[in-house]
Formats: sequence, C-alpha cells, structure tokens
Amino acid sequence: MNKQQISALIEAQSEYRALDQAFYKDADIYQRDISEIYLKCWLYAGHISEIPKVGDWFLFEFAGESVIIIRSGESEINALLNVCRHRGSRICQEQKGCNKILICPYHAWSYGLDGKLRGVAHMGDDFDKSDMGLKKIHLQVLEGLIHINFAKQPASFEPIRNALTECLRPYRLDKAKVAHRQTYPINANWKLSVENYTECYHCLPSHPEYSRGHSLAKPEARASELMEQVMERAEACGLSDKSLSRYYLDAEGFGADYSYERYPMWQDHITGSEDGKRVAPLMGDIKGYDGGTTDFQIGPVCFALAYCDYVVIYRFTPVSKDHSECDITWLVNGDAEDGKDYHKDRLKWLWDVTTVADKRIIESNAKGVNSRYYQPGPLSKMEQFTWEFMSWYLRSIKP
Repeated sequence: MNKQQISALIEAQSEYRALDQAFYKDADIYQRDISEIYLKCWLYAGHISEIPKVGDWFLFEFAGESVIIIRSGESEINALLNVCRHRGSRICQEQKGCNKILICPYHAWSYGLDGKLRGVAHMGDDFDKSDMGLKKIHLQVLEGLIHINFAKQPASFEPIRNALTECLRPYRLDKAKVAHRQTYPINANWKLSVENYTECYHCLPSHPEYSRGHSLAKPEARASELMEQVMERAEACGLSDKSLSRYYLDAEGFGADYSYERYPMWQDHITGSEDGKRVAPLMGDIKGYDGGTTDFQIGPVCFALAYCDYVVIYRFTPVSKDHSECDITWLVNGDAEDGKDYHKDRLKWLWDVTTVADKRIIESNAKGVNSRYYQPGPLSKMEQFTWEFMSWYLRSIKP
C-alpha cells in the first residue's frame, strides 16, 4: 500500500468506529508504525534496580532492534545500540549481564561502558577509533523508570517530568525494586493489544477477578462519595491528590504523552489482589491505604497502576505485523524481601490472571479481524479512551 492509499484510508476512517482491517494486516502500514511511532516516541525500557552496579546491563528489544541499557557510572546510564561498528554483529547475546568492557564475539572489537571503541586488532596504524563507538540513543530517567527514544531530536521529556514527579514522588519508585518481570507473547498486531488495554468495556464480562475490586469496571456505579473518601484520606496517607486528565493531544511534543488519574476501589478492597488485602509493604513514603488506586501513563504505549503497596507497569511492543509482546514489571518497596515481606505468587496473581485472559481475548479478536468478513463496528461510550488512542495513531502515521 503506497502513501497515497494510506492517506485515503485514514481520511475514510469513521469516527468512533473500529479501525479498518488494513491497519492490522498491511505490511506497509506496519512499517510506518515502526518508523513513525516506535522510532520517535519515548519508550519505557526498564527500572534502575535492574542495573544496580556499574557494568550491569539488560537488553530492550522490539521489531528486530536491540538496545543495551547499561550502568556506566554510579549515576550514569547509557542506551547503546547493540550493533558492532565493524560488521554489525550483536555484541550482547544474552538478555542481561555485567561486564567491565563490552566485547563483540565476532572479531573481538571492544567497547567501554560509555560505548567508545577501546580496542581492535589488525586494522592498521591509520585506523581512527574516535568516531567508531557504539551509537547512542536518548535516555531519561523519571523516578527510577528508564525511558529511551530513537529519534535524533526527540520531544523534550521535561513536560512529563514536570507533570508527574509530584504525583509519583510518594511511591519513591527510585527506591523500589523489581519483584517480578514477565513477558507475554501475543499472536496479534500490537494495536489490538493496546486497544484492549485502553478500555474497560470488556472488564466485567472478561475479568471477574479485576472487576470485583476496581470501580472502572462499573463506571455508572462509581459513587462520588467513594471518591470523596479517597481524596479525604489521601493526604493523611502521604499521597498527592493531584489528578491529570488523560489525553493524546501531545501538544508538548510528539510521543511525550502522559496521564495520571486516581480513582476509588470498592470498599472491601485496599489493593489489587485476590482477596483485596495487602500483598506487600507500603511503597515509599505512603503511610496507609486510602481506598484508591492510580492509573498513569508515560509515552503512548506504557501504562501503569500504582497501588499503595506495589506498582505494576505494562509495556506493549511489536515483534512483527502479526505478533506483539506485553511486558509487565511488578515493583515493590526496595527493602522488601520475597518470602518474608511479600510472596511473589500472591503479588503477581491479579495481573497475571488478567493478562493471561487478555492474551486469549486479543488473539481471538485478531482471528476475527483477519476474517474476510470483518467490518469495523461502532465503539461504546466506555471506549472513549480507545478512540482517543486510535485518533492519535491515525494522525501519527499519516504520510
């Protein structure tokens, strides 16, 4: 499909209806998804606790690209493209590790933790190493959350930092640690995965475990007095009552989207767990449970839920046109010990069972979207945020 055809397809899209089949199946559109969105937006890569020591690194990978996220100093983290400057070999082969120096396994070119080329053999006396270091991409850290951007001149990260620092500070995510991280492969285009996350229309019929604790599943039943109680307790619990409206109109710069919204849980739940009871020590500076939970978003494809005792971060990445991944990180207080202060199986239960169900739902959705008889249907009032995402997406890939 050429650019003119893609533009025509975008212009033909009806408001508040599902997207045309081509947006999920066309190979040229998929390539625009990568070039116009994933290579230009701020993307969540991981948490600083995953690389506590100098030389620690892990890989961030999607759609054939690989980035080494490495601690190169006590207070310095670099994002280096995992592509040797000699003939392009992958340098780091495992998913994580710790090295004093990075050595390409192909011809033993060696690089410092800052990406500079340190040593080569048999290249001649006139070989200039100074311009042959590993390519770097932009990296920013917000409250311990590492974000990267492939663009040469990405949108400023400062609006995100200015908007969310106060909101997130009580959780002290910079002092948290990863209790568990899991990747769920999904046999569906990445947009179907994101669309599913952005609406709770399906929550009540598909996620009884989630729905019995979270008021988003029944928006018409969200009593204002419940929210008032949450706001009244928030300050005493050490939480900010600041709330931002969700939006995809990234006026501050492309791919620098953010949101923050606190809402009540049902009265017999204080956190996201099987029985609604605590599963870990309180996060950061939080002093108690106010009966609420927070949704927040950083960049267009990273979403999170912050409970008083843990935080769960969702990241969606494309693998190919018909395959995507949902990567989930569970964060707890940095001093908490597994088996003593929390039990990993109980901690991850809700969002594991919910994501396993979502995987099934999304893959079934993909099969229907791929049908010869698929036609885009109307969206419900509970899919407003989904339409906002779709609208943003269409603007983003328009030639």
